[in-house]
Amino acid sequence: MFVRAYLRASDKSQDATRAREQIETFANEHGLRIAATYIENETGTKLDRPELFRLLADASEGDILLCEQVDRLSRLTSPDWERLKSELAARRVRVVALDLPTSWMIATAKVDNFTLRMFEAVNGMMLDVLAAVARKDYEDRRRRQAQGQMKAKAEGRYTGRKENLARNSGIASMLRAGTSWSQIQAATGCSRATIAKIAKRLDPNKGSDHRALSA
Repeated sequence: MFVRAYLRASDKSQDATRAREQIETFANEHGLRIAATYIENETGTKLDRPELFRLLADASEGDILLCEQVDRLSRLTSPDWERLKSELAARRVRVVALDLPTSWMIATAKVDNFTLRMFEAVNGMMLDVLAAVARKDYEDRRRRQAQGQMKAKAEGRYTGRKENLARNSGIASMLRAGTSWSQIQAATGCSRATIAKIAKRLDPNKGSDHRALSA
């Protein structure tokens, strides 16, 4: 059995390794040895997370996916959460989260097979509950944010996010030099929508980057 730690933050402005010490302390206190750590800055609302799926590809039956909180693993919609659960089940990977005490028993309790299966069943139900709570929290925050923006716009106070002029100038220079969109994304960490907006400023007649299709 290997313990594989998973650390995630939503974007590059956040520190994905913030919880590393807490996770390592938990592992030491419970007699677990972390064999590998997978770190990424990707939103938990999307299933497309390279490091998470690299973890699953590396895992063998019985391995443990150790994370700080269930919302580090999932803020997914219900259908995507079911897909991720299917991947976990197919590989027989067990989830242990620091905010889910029922999951600790899976990793640390010395019990017979029947009792272990009971723990897994209870833990599965609790995972579903916390995953649903994490998704609802995300949707509630987005809704409150949208309501706040609408109110600010109505009052003439909303100016939107301040443009990163230095970064966007660099993107424009790379576009002029013929750099592909994928290469620009890798270099700057920006979205394709941002590149499209800047590309349109440079040439309003260009709707998309033909190089992006082959990059």
